[in-house]
Amino acid sequence: MSYLVLANGTVFEGRRIGAHMDRIGELVFTTGMEGYLETLTDPSYYGQIVTQTFPLIGNYGVIEEDFEGNSTLFGYIVRDLCDTPSNFRSAYPLNEYLVAKGIPGLCGVDTREIVRITREEGVMNAMICDEIPSDLSEIRAFSVRNAVASVSSNIKEYFPADGEEKCKVALIDYGAKHNIIRSLQKRGCSVTVWPSDTAAETILASGADGIMLSNGPGDPKENTACIAELKKLIGKKPVFGICLGHQLAALALGGDTVKLKYGHRGGNQPVRDLAAGRTYITSQNHGYAVVAGSLKGTGTESFRNANDGSCEGMDYPDLNCFTVQFHPEAASGPRDTAVLFDRFVERMMKNA
Repeated sequence: MSYLVLANGTVFEGRRIGAHMDRIGELVFTTGMEGYLETLTDPSYYGQIVTQTFPLIGNYGVIEEDFEGNSTLFGYIVRDLCDTPSNFRSAYPLNEYLVAKGIPGLCGVDTREIVRITREEGVMNAMICDEIPSDLSEIRAFSVRNAVASVSSNIKEYFPADGEEKCKVALIDYGAKHNIIRSLQKRGCSVTVWPSDTAAETILASGADGIMLSNGPGDPKENTACIAELKKLIGKKPVFGICLGHQLAALALGGDTVKLKYGHRGGNQPVRDLAAGRTYITSQNHGYAVVAGSLKGTGTESFRNANDGSCEGMDYPDLNCFTVQFHPEAASGPRDTAVLFDRFVERMMKNA
């Protein structure tokens, strides 16, 4: 047997899956009933040990066409892992993927109790191991560092529009999911993906009609260089930010962010549109939130989480910039808010 050892001293016993190695990470949970492939390939999970709340994982195997990026999570915890997937698109069982990508994990674990502890005490570090350490100081000292630099592309990449080109988008890659690119392409946008450390002057000189700020992992305040470049970009072209992009834009404009007790991860987060008065069910993956009140006089809160009241979107009308905390590209998850990509295209075409 192997173990999941929490920083508070709680120990869970389970069976090894994936790569057989010890690993420390930040323990989080996701409530998605499906979409484990998108979770495993979302760069926003860098440095984290992910617990799936849904009890059976792997039942439709591995479908590489559904990948959203590279696997960057540090560990994977499930109640039951399916060894015999049944899906006509499946290429191989999930455990083969975990082994190939070097992701250690456990199954046969009481995931309900893990989630209960996380909700009550907050996100904490944990270790997947074969022997329970007598000293927890190494586990408690761990922190997720250099997250964006670890997942961002280090080369410029170009993706043509589907059909006739309407707009050119510069996508700054802080850990971008592939479906952001696909969502823009199918709306007639060609997309140039730029590394996270690209200078603002280079992006502005590229001839882009609009700037997309992607999702990504880690503490937004750690990215001081990225924030400095965004200060030079916002207001020059239409800007649309998602997740970490939403947080970085707020920091660039003088706002503040805070770490949430246990974050929002899954495809069932209710978000209220404050202008329209309707509620959307959204896909989310984040542990930090923008403090809307810190941007008074600069921006207006546009969306709010219906569960805990945290900020889910900001609009900066004087700067032609809007950002959201949730994922309108929603892979996997509800697609209720995909219309935000249409709004971005409309702003670029109007600004042209």
